[in-house]
Amino acid sequence: MGTAKKKYTLFTARQLLWLVLPIVIEQIFSTSLGFFDSLMVSNMPAAQAVRSNASNAIGNVDYVNNLIIQLFSAFASGGAIVTSQALGAGDRVRANKVAKQLLALVVCISLGVGVFCLGLNRPLLQLLYGNVDSSTFSYQRTYFYVTAASFPFIGLFNACAALLRAQRKGFSTMASAAMSCVVNIGLNAVFLFVLDMGVLGAGLATLFCRAIPAVFMLALLSRKGNVVRVRVFERFRFDRAMISSILRLAVPSGVESALFQLGKLMTNTFVNAGVYATGAKSITGVDEMGALIHINIQANGNTIANQINNFASVVGGGVGTSCLTVIGQSVGAGDLDQVKYYMKRMFVISYVANGLCVGTIIALMPLLTQLYGYAEQAKAIGRQCLYFCLTLQLFTYPLSFTAPGILKATSDVKYVMYSAVISMFTMRVSLAFLLTTDMFPDMPELGAMGYWIGMCSDWVLRSILFSARLLSGRWKRASGLIREPAPAAAEDAR
Repeated sequence: MGTAKKKYTLFTARQLLWLVLPIVIEQIFSTSLGFFDSLMVSNMPAAQAVRSNASNAIGNVDYVNNLIIQLFSAFASGGAIVTSQALGAGDRVRANKVAKQLLALVVCISLGVGVFCLGLNRPLLQLLYGNVDSSTFSYQRTYFYVTAASFPFIGLFNACAALLRAQRKGFSTMASAAMSCVVNIGLNAVFLFVLDMGVLGAGLATLFCRAIPAVFMLALLSRKGNVVRVRVFERFRFDRAMISSILRLAVPSGVESALFQLGKLMTNTFVNAGVYATGAKSITGVDEMGALIHINIQANGNTIANQINNFASVVGGGVGTSCLTVIGQSVGAGDLDQVKYYMKRMFVISYVANGLCVGTIIALMPLLTQLYGYAEQAKAIGRQCLYFCLTLQLFTYPLSFTAPGILKATSDVKYVMYSAVISMFTMRVSLAFLLTTDMFPDMPELGAMGYWIGMCSDWVLRSILFSARLLSGRWKRASGLIREPAPAAAEDAR
């Protein structure tokens, strides 16, 4: 007579849906900030060249901003993992202590990073985008100055969001992200089309749309009914042991996320800085001005592809973020079979939702690319890149980005960091460099498409590395669910 299959109820199907769905919607709203800035600037009342340069400047700076945002998010995730595991074990006292330490830590780090970026605005942008034309560089400086001032609010928002998700309050973070999106669009409309403030107006809209929701999130986290609650004016001091437990998970995640965004930023500079300008001249058969126009078209096409792809990627990112709560609480409960059960469920959710999202983007592609005020050649390049990457994304994205979320939730953060960094620099950065420059005569110069070939190759290698780790079972030791036998016990076993 067979044994009845055990039913797990830590998260019912409905609870999983209401956990994942708000996080995915939240990420759609968050992703839309840079998208609407670039889109509305590309359609503002100005000459085509001004709109093109301004939109490129915003797209370039968004790569830098996303690097910083991912760093804050990774640190917040480290605290969220510890909080989720404490809640799974039923230890609310520890969960609340971790929450206070995390919030203070992330706010301090974000303040420091904000001051650093404000002070080194010009040198940082010269290092990354020193070869762009003077008009674009000036727009970049303006946009970076204003958005860098929003970094403390981004840190506060991410820390509060991570702690609210850990206690299954995803609707609160979704509502806050929706508020941010509405404020951003409304202020962009006023600053760009009424007051004619250009890039400065787009930056101010972004600053306000990050500050207001951050304060709102802090108020939500301070409410009395929360399982995990932070009192703003309560006496506080840093706890070294607790900070260490957060940093043990946060630092590898932060390094991995920051280097991942750094790799994206580096490959973007290959297109935007015009390192394949010599090849562009041979293609266009005209003078240096013609080559620069060709490069600008490639950069515009790459911006379109990146911003639309960000929307196609929100499901993979949202499910990965949900795993920190689902798998983290399963690990905290101490049941290995339950952890495996929810791993499988999260992968099923990821593949189904990713397929629906990517399929929708592919169907809407002609309409979405026409929203941009760029030249038709740039829109065509954007569509080519998107058709290529989205086809591969259907199969690789859940393994590339849901799998590391699962591994992080089991505390296997170092493997995720090493694998992601190796994959990033051996595939994405190296291939993009080879395929977008004219330094290697035997290699084809593919412009923006070279960037996407490198990116998709990175997804494939990440899928292999993370799948191998999950199948090997070595993540179980990092989670603490199984332990190495003590030396004496091992000797007795012999």
